[in-house]
Amino acid sequence: MPTLLCSGFGFCAAALASRLLEEGWAVRGTTRHPEKAKALQAAGIETWIFDGQTPMPAEALDGVTHILVSAAPKEHNGKIVDPVLDCHREQLRQATEAGTLRWIGYLSSTGVYGDHRGAVVTEDTPVSGNGSGSTPSTARIEAEQQWLEHGGPIHIFRLSGIYGPGRSALDSVRSGRAQRIVKPGHVFCRIHVDDIATVLRASALRPNPGQIYNVADDEPASYADVVTWACTLLGMTPPPEIPWEQAQLSPMSAGFYNACRRVDNTRIKEELGITLAFPTYKDGLRSILEFEQINRQTAQQLQPAGT
Repeated sequence: MPTLLCSGFGFCAAALASRLLEEGWAVRGTTRHPEKAKALQAAGIETWIFDGQTPMPAEALDGVTHILVSAAPKEHNGKIVDPVLDCHREQLRQATEAGTLRWIGYLSSTGVYGDHRGAVVTEDTPVSGNGSGSTPSTARIEAEQQWLEHGGPIHIFRLSGIYGPGRSALDSVRSGRAQRIVKPGHVFCRIHVDDIATVLRASALRPNPGQIYNVADDEPASYADVVTWACTLLGMTPPPEIPWEQAQLSPMSAGFYNACRRVDNTRIKEELGITLAFPTYKDGLRSILEFEQINRQTAQQLQPAGT
């Protein structure tokens, strides 16, 4: 039986695991939080607590054929390390040599490309993180390199801004947190979580060790445009535009605006045969809203009469 271990059971891992469970895979996971571990176990997912410092028990990796690594890099003894590789390097090597382990997917970020002033970046574009203002981006570059040097069935997925149900501009608009910051010429790239799951599944079924994939949709756009579209869908008045020079942002948020690039997604289409379910943010947000409406209608139908 194909068996997936998700190191760091977050948004992307949950989307992939849900799909593979329906197809008869066994799924295991790790989390830092005991309460989340209980919830995952109740859903039929064998789960271990993994803090990135103490190795998982050996049985956690026994029989595992596929591993998804979404845990962030960490600092250890003054160096940036990937926690899974740092704690289980030898066991991974042995599983690869035995032929048991067939695929490792490492979730990185398109932030590794840094600022390209709106130019297109491909998987062959040198990474630097310059202009991103993001220490996490430079840490991802180091972690990527560690995995590639380790070898084995490693695949690198550089993800654009992730959104999906419960985590989109619709939620930001409803909560009043959304801002329409205007910086002429600046765009972000993004990707729906369901399309990420599609890419990961396709790669897991057709491994190509050492390959790197950009994971982005077809339409880079400004965040102001995304907020405007979310407001249109919700029938709400968009918040006022804020010139970039007047925006009051945290250092991390400002870093996102300091880097501008357009992410080429040709490889996932040509090599993995991907057809994006949500090629633009307009498609994705409309689908999320429809999903929410269906869930509300279902909940109302299931509600006992008289309550």
